[in-house]
Amino acid sequence: GGRPAAAAGIAIKPASFCGRFAMSSKHFTPEVVGGKSRNLTGLRGRLPDWINLPASVALPYGTFDQVLAAEENSNVAAQLRTMLSALEAAPDASAVSCALTGLRQALGPLRPTRRIASELADAFEEEGLPGLGDLGAGVGAAAWAAIVGVWASKWNDRAFLSCRKAGLNHSAISMAVLCQQVVQARYAFVIHTTNPSTGNDQELYAEVVCGLGETLVGNYAGRSLSFSAPKSDISRLSVKSFPSKSVGLFVDTPAMIFRSDSNAEDLEGFAGAGLYDSIVAGQGATERLVDYASDQLVCSSDFRNDMLRKIAEVGCCIEQALGSPQDIEGAVDGDGRVVVVQTRPQV
Repeated sequence: GGRPAAAAGIAIKPASFCGRFAMSSKHFTPEVVGGKSRNLTGLRGRLPDWINLPASVALPYGTFDQVLAAEENSNVAAQLRTMLSALEAAPDASAVSCALTGLRQALGPLRPTRRIASELADAFEEEGLPGLGDLGAGVGAAAWAAIVGVWASKWNDRAFLSCRKAGLNHSAISMAVLCQQVVQARYAFVIHTTNPSTGNDQELYAEVVCGLGETLVGNYAGRSLSFSAPKSDISRLSVKSFPSKSVGLFVDTPAMIFRSDSNAEDLEGFAGAGLYDSIVAGQGATERLVDYASDQLVCSSDFRNDMLRKIAEVGCCIEQALGSPQDIEGAVDGDGRVVVVQTRPQV
């Protein structure tokens, strides 16, 4: 019985509540938010003007526990304690899965406190993001449901089991939530600034899809457009595959995304990225068939070469700014604006 010993030197550093329920990006530090929030903040003012970074607000570590401890959420807290006991006592994999589902569902009725509502409103205004309004109705209620969903993803099956397998203390996980506007993407891209298939650090490798990047990182059927390029001369790029994913995910109206940003995602030797949820509030994205016969990325070599060179240049600029190989996620909107939504050290 008991947990397996953690792999040498890996531990989740417990996080404590900083006293604020929400904050604008200028307040992001390693003590209060995870790598997703911090890595982008570290790029501000260090990139060419044409590479955009999204306005960002975070609910820092410990906010969830404060909201849960509020008097109006005492029933939810009691239910959560019951389900945590069931998880602790679960005799087999099926019982573990059942308890985890119960834990996630127990958080559904969690209510926003007056303080989190007012601090969120202030932080959104300070960051220049459109306000959410009343968290109990309309757009605000959809946003609150997404925030609670991100917090609940601490108890995703895969996340819990990965922690247990690595011998990590799951209860030490703190979930910050990064709030950003969704880029209404025409294309999304992922860049590895060291080519992962060859290990060549003089060459980057990137993939591009139509619409949001979820079809890329979420293993939707079909290929992306992929290419490599030598960093010394990105114009000598080489297309490795043309796209064949039949659907793209598109957001047609402005929306907010709430991203998980835990203290268990950038641990040396533990692949924590991607275990927790990021949720688009409200209707989310629409699946649409992609018509490659009319898409410029496929049918116009001039457009394609310009676009891919631009993406390669993003990779070079960010690696240079941060001083180490990076995994970068970004998007290009309908007006051709390039937005980098995430970067993390490449491992």
